[in-house]
Amino acid sequence: MIDFKELTIQDKELITSFTMKSKRRNCDLSFANLCSWKFLYKTQLAVIDDFLVFKFWTDEHLAYMLPVGEGELTTVLTKLKEDARYEGHPFCLLGVCSECVAQIEKSMPGAFDFSADRDYADYIYLRTDLAELKGKKFQSKRNHINKFRKEYPSHYELLTPQHIPACLQLEDEWCRVNDCNQENGTAYERRALQYALRNFEALGLTGGVLYVEDQIVAFTFGMPINQETFGVHVEKADARVNGAYATINQEFASRIPEKYIYINREEDLGLEGLRKAKLSYQPVTLLEKYMATLRDPDV
Repeated sequence: MIDFKELTIQDKELITSFTMKSKRRNCDLSFANLCSWKFLYKTQLAVIDDFLVFKFWTDEHLAYMLPVGEGELTTVLTKLKEDARYEGHPFCLLGVCSECVAQIEKSMPGAFDFSADRDYADYIYLRTDLAELKGKKFQSKRNHINKFRKEYPSHYELLTPQHIPACLQLEDEWCRVNDCNQENGTAYERRALQYALRNFEALGLTGGVLYVEDQIVAFTFGMPINQETFGVHVEKADARVNGAYATINQEFASRIPEKYIYINREEDLGLEGLRKAKLSYQPVTLLEKYMATLRDPDV
C-alpha cells in the first residue's frame, strides 16, 4: 500500500515543484484548487518514483489524478492499480488530457477505457486576446466595457487582504440572488471560494477588485498552473451592474504577467449561460479531460 498523506496548505512548495514544470494546463493542477476543494474530495498525496500522485474519495468512490512527472508511467500506474485493489475499488484515473491518452496507452496498451464529459472541459484562451480584446470578434466586448466606463465612476485595484471582507459580502449577495444550494453545486463552490479568500496569501493567489464609487462590484482571483498558463479560478460580479463581468475580466487579464501565454478559465459545468459566456471570448482550446477506467480489474 502507498503511504499517502492528507494534503495541507504546507505542501505548496512540494506540489508546485512538480506542477510548474509540467506541460499539462488542467485547472485541476492549480495548488489553490487542490487545497480549496480538498474538503469535498478528501484529497491525499504521495511521491512515487519521482511522480506526484493524488488520491480522491468522492461519494465513497476512489479515484486518482494522472501522475505528474517526467518519465515512463508503467511502474507508477502499476503501483496505483495495486493501491486501488488494496482499497477494494476499481482503478480509475481523472484529469487525463488528450495528449496524455497516448502516454497511458504506450505504458499500458489497451488496459483502459477513456471517456470525456464536455461539461468539464477547460476553456483555454490566449492571454493577449483577453487582455487586449483586439479585432472585430471582440467588438461587442469592447462596446460593453466602454459603456460600463461611461455609465459608472469606477476603478480597479489589486486584491489584498483588506478587500476580503467586502468580497465575501459580495459573494454572499451573489449566493442569495443565485440561490446557492447543494443540488446545483453552488454550495460546494461557495465553500471552496471562501476557503481561498480566507487563505489568500498562503495559497499564493493573485486577484483584483472593481469599484463603482466606493463599492466593490466585482472581484476575481487565480494563480499560475504551469510556466505558460495562468488559471482564473473565480470571477464574481454584481449582475445588476451592467458590464461589471466584462470589465473585471479584461482588467485582470491585462495585469497577468506577459510570460503566461494562456489563461485557463475552467469549465462551464454544463450551465447554458456560462457556456455561452465562455465561448463568446473565443477560446483557442477546449481542453477535454478524460476519465480512464481499467478494463479488466483482475489484470
